[in-house]
Amino acid sequence: MNFFIISVAVFVVFCFFSFPHSVALSRDSSASAASQDPLKFILGSPNFGSWKNGISLAPGPSAEISDYLVLAAHRTKRPDILRAFKPYHGGWNITNNHYWASVGFTGAPGFILAAVWLLSFGSLLVVYHFCKWRVCVKAKGSSYDLRIICFILLIVFTCVAAVGCIILSVGQDKFHNEALHTLKYVVNQSDYTVEILQNVTQYLTLAKTINVTRISIPSDVMGEIDKLNVNLNSAAQTLEEKTSDNAAKIKRVFYAVRSALITVATVMLILSFLGLFVSVLRHQHVIHIFVVSGWILVAVTFILCGVFLILNNAISDTCVAMKEWVDHPHAETALSSILPCVDQQTTNQTLAQSKVVINSIVTVVNTFVYAVANTNPSPGQDRYYNQSGPSMPPLCSPFDANMEDRQCGSWELSIANASSVWENYVCEVSESGNCTTVGRVTPEIYIQLVAALNESYALEHYTPPLLSFRDCNFVRETFVSITSDYCPSLVRNLRIVNAGLGLISVGVLLCLVLWIFYANRPQREEVFADSHPQIKDGSFDNGLVHHHSGDESKVSVECV
Repeated sequence: MNFFIISVAVFVVFCFFSFPHSVALSRDSSASAASQDPLKFILGSPNFGSWKNGISLAPGPSAEISDYLVLAAHRTKRPDILRAFKPYHGGWNITNNHYWASVGFTGAPGFILAAVWLLSFGSLLVVYHFCKWRVCVKAKGSSYDLRIICFILLIVFTCVAAVGCIILSVGQDKFHNEALHTLKYVVNQSDYTVEILQNVTQYLTLAKTINVTRISIPSDVMGEIDKLNVNLNSAAQTLEEKTSDNAAKIKRVFYAVRSALITVATVMLILSFLGLFVSVLRHQHVIHIFVVSGWILVAVTFILCGVFLILNNAISDTCVAMKEWVDHPHAETALSSILPCVDQQTTNQTLAQSKVVINSIVTVVNTFVYAVANTNPSPGQDRYYNQSGPSMPPLCSPFDANMEDRQCGSWELSIANASSVWENYVCEVSESGNCTTVGRVTPEIYIQLVAALNESYALEHYTPPLLSFRDCNFVRETFVSITSDYCPSLVRNLRIVNAGLGLISVGVLLCLVLWIFYANRPQREEVFADSHPQIKDGSFDNGLVHHHSGDESKVSVECV
């Protein structure tokens, strides 16, 4: 049952989510893209929109400690069965047994009705069969009207049970589909979060491969990338495993509930019509089998009513808890264990390290521009490939030494348009690899420069979605969507299911009584009484003959 609730939020939502319109990359497509052109892999993803200057919003690593917030505190004040029915004050917390004990108490009406029904009707059946107790109905004249009324009521209550079966079938189907839809939405959001973390890791890993004429980023930066990737991979793996495990458990609960409801609806519908048919044909012994079966199944429907009352309250509690969390996303709550925002320290380290990597890549590029491309070495000297012509403009670093935003100089090129400008400085080469026309870079070197530019662009524009994780905006957006789009329909469909179960219980319950009366209808006894007796018989006493005659009135007595 615990896992059912994690589905609404997840159920409720055990990880970090993305915006509803985002589309997650599949692992297969990511792997195949990575095995192809890394530049296309970085820039070809439609998942990430432009986050202009987003990375500059990342502060340095910091830790934040929040106060604990009790979610849905007012709504969850119920008797706690595990504490001798003392009030529960822990709020919404699906990991707390006392919370489930208090929610379980809300199903007490259904369980009590089931127990009362089993005991009371069972006692009547025992008295009826073993004590030979009989109910006699006396009616002056014919009992035809009584049988007609009984038959009409039997038809009506059978129809009530049938309508309840139909409502239950429709309600459970809607509830099942909506619940799976909610779960699918939550899982997709979680999967998208995993993809973002994995892609950021791949961006950082690709940065280690940047090499422009054997000039690469410093080894200490590579070491920091390796350390950060360990944390990111661990976070992504933990989130993915938790999502997969909980989703599988939730689905099993959904399908078990659906199977139980379909079985109850089908069996009750068949039982109702067969019971009507058997009672009309007066199969007195067979009807007893149907009565006992109906007696047990009515108790089952009462129990299911109690179970769905519990689910209804648990889902409502979850929806209220999510609404309250939206207003206090950074507070320590019961949701924190299953729905943490991405750890702020890890997120800040990732964003800060991305700035360092971007600056390192810019340094690699500009080192080549100043030390190789814009020089005029003599033939035979190191890094000579007959470069000539106007000097190439350098690349602008978006951050200064303190990792703060800086304005680009008029002589510098931005990361966004550098590749198109540098294309004008590409020369044609001979078989030996030297330029045969005016130019500062060969086609091969130009490809290396573009790879460095694309990697910088990816880190600058596609890493900032982590800001949304750190600020809990991702989770907040998802919770708002769940509480507004999914919670109302889930609660409404649960009420439909309960209404169907209630109609089935009442309809079959009343049918059971009428089956007994109508199937045994009855052994009929006629008693004759004379209200004005006149004696008509012959007596040879004294030769007198006495005659007795009068009006006879017939009283019909029917016993069951």
